[in-house]
Amino acid sequence: MLLSLATVALAFFASTASAHVYMYGVSINGKDQGDGRNKTIRSPTTNAPVTDFQSADIACHDLGGVAAPNFVKAAAGDRLAFRWFHYNPEDPGDVIDASHKGAILTYIAKYAAASPSNGTGPVWSKLDEQGFEGGEWATIKLISNGGKAGEVTLPKALAPDKYLIRQELLALHRADGNPKDDPTRAAESYPSCMQFDVSGSGNAVPDQNFDFNKGYSYDGAATGLVFNIHIPFDKYTPPGPKVWTGN
Repeated sequence: MLLSLATVALAFFASTASAHVYMYGVSINGKDQGDGRNKTIRSPTTNAPVTDFQSADIACHDLGGVAAPNFVKAAAGDRLAFRWFHYNPEDPGDVIDASHKGAILTYIAKYAAASPSNGTGPVWSKLDEQGFEGGEWATIKLISNGGKAGEVTLPKALAPDKYLIRQELLALHRADGNPKDDPTRAAESYPSCMQFDVSGSGNAVPDQNFDFNKGYSYDGAATGLVFNIHIPFDKYTPPGPKVWTGN
């Protein structure tokens, strides 16, 4: 019996370790922009998840306050597709463990507003959300697509400026409880932030003023952070505000 329990524990931890994920880069209108790690991405020191939503790490992970040296150039109206990997970015099958079913959420903030504070504070607006659609979770689609997330379109009306764009893989395989009651039951967030220099002629400025430390809460199943993916369900509503369209 002891051996059986040990085997189960080892399998659990192996699965957990194999699930972790980094952002590698972005494609713009289908054109790969190459390796953005520590160049345009504020790459974290670890690919472990963030589960403490009161931590500054929930915005852009543990190096969110360290500016990257460069910016990706894009234009309002462009289509962005971020790519993620586990340990080997050259292996399209090395992405995230299939047990980590969940959503992919994308936010934007003005660079000047987000940079001084690790991305914390009321500076974010939601650009896109991909949850449970067509009977399949967004993270499973990510795996099937070799680590590339579904496209996110920059609003055509977006004002030209420098921005931080934050994409988050939100794994819900252990989100069926409240960590206040059981620390082992918590949604796992994998956030990463990339710097963009956006051109265009629009005048829409992201204005939802969303604050992750206040807006992400474990209180109430409606938040999208407390959710049981292991029982039948009809729909899933991701956390955060509605998608900002620039209108």
